[in-house]
Amino acid sequence: MYLNESIEKYLNDSAARIPAPGGGSASALIGALASAMASMSIHFTVGKQGFEQNTGRLKELLKECEKSREVLTALIQEDVDVYNEVDKTLRMPKITSDEKKFRLESIIRAKIFATMVPLKTAMTCLYVLKLTREFAEITNPNLISEVGVAAILADAGFQCGKINVDINLSHLDNQVMIQKVQNEMHQAEKTAKIYFNEIYKIVQKKLWREEQAI
Repeated sequence: MYLNESIEKYLNDSAARIPAPGGGSASALIGALASAMASMSIHFTVGKQGFEQNTGRLKELLKECEKSREVLTALIQEDVDVYNEVDKTLRMPKITSDEKKFRLESIIRAKIFATMVPLKTAMTCLYVLKLTREFAEITNPNLISEVGVAAILADAGFQCGKINVDINLSHLDNQVMIQKVQNEMHQAEKTAKIYFNEIYKIVQKKLWREEQAI
């Protein structure tokens, strides 16, 4: 379990000539970092003088950020597990007709699961972007760079998750499912772009306001 290992081991294994962790797991890691930066921004706002009017909502947003981080953290390992399961099915015996049938059914199931994990990663990153958009204007301006980092990482996590969805979809034969997921991702990508652009404008505005105040 990578969650109980060092960052160094995770990075070394990611760089090594082994099947996983790969891009899907890295996408979840990026998203988890995004939600961590989002939480940090809120933590340094709640309870601070001058921000009392938004305390209730910020605490609610903080809970959602923490839930998202838990989900994305679990997906770091889950993506490794589903990739290994796909690899396992590909190694199944295929001599008899029964073996061939069982192997094919197992491969199809494993590939569907392998598609759903990065899809969940992408959608959770999109949710982190949504949360960041909501608190970007009401958090402590001294943490505005963390707000920006949260947005950049969440957007990157979404895009990385999406490309892993795409590669897994290309290995499926279920055209109905492929079209459904592609439509969902297309709409999600448009929404992510809107959130990110809005957050970026807020961040830049506050950054330069803070610079002038100094």
